Amino acid sequence: MGAGWSQDEAPQSSQEPRNTISQSQDIHYKATETTPELNLPLPHAYEDIVKDADSPVDKSSTEKLYRQLHGGVFLNQKRKKYWVDEKSKSNCFMLFARNLSINWSDDKRYWHWPYLKETNDVFVDIAELLKVCWLEVNGKFETRKLSPGVTYEVIFVIMLKEPAYGWEAPVNFTLVLPDGNKKEQRQSLKEKPRGQWIEIPVGQFDTSSNKDAEIEFSLYEYQSGKWKRGLVIKGVTIRPKS
Repeated sequence: MGAGWSQDEAPQSSQEPRNTISQSQDIHYKATETTPELNLPLPHAYEDIVKDADSPVDKSSTEKLYRQLHGGVFLNQKRKKYWVDEKSKSNCFMLFARNLSINWSDDKRYWHWPYLKETNDVFVDIAELLKVCWLEVNGKFETRKLSPGVTYEVIFVIMLKEPAYGWEAPVNFTLVLPDGNKKEQRQSLKEKPRGQWIEIPVGQFDTSSNKDAEIEFSLYEYQSGKWKRGLVIKGVTIRPKS
């Protein structure tokens, strides 16, 4: 189907050796410190974020740090990806399917977990729907890790894989903001293209200085009672609105 995932080709996530950042490697910088290389402020909250990095992050200079963060860093055993947008210098995140709460996802009768080749040497788990009538996917994210004063958008990244059926009823997409405001929309997946990744924007919001705030997002359809098949979930992207 052209998505580049394979059970046989990719190594098992649990068997891959993981590197952690040691204290000796961790050179601390203040959030507003600059260096002559780029004369840029360091990325917002990056030290706290890269504590969960799957491999070491080079902080020896701002130039090397930005080069690595522009390419992206995998977090929490490849459940997330963090990168800094080159144009806006704002933090961006991808929450892969393993970082979402998916009803019945542990039952092999209903969901399959193949691998997707994300980079030359990194494979991530994606969730492939085999059959359910109650479809529900939820996630949440701490907004303190996002760059302040930026308008962000939340986007589900999905695919329809043949045979895909049961999508006559529109699917609900929701975003709940820290102030409790809820944004909702319904999308018909029946006519969406097959065999390619598509982005479904859920909503947008402005970041604030509230350090304890969270956003919540969901995808669901169960009111029709129809059995559904063929949805593949890569994850949720949180990035500055272009």
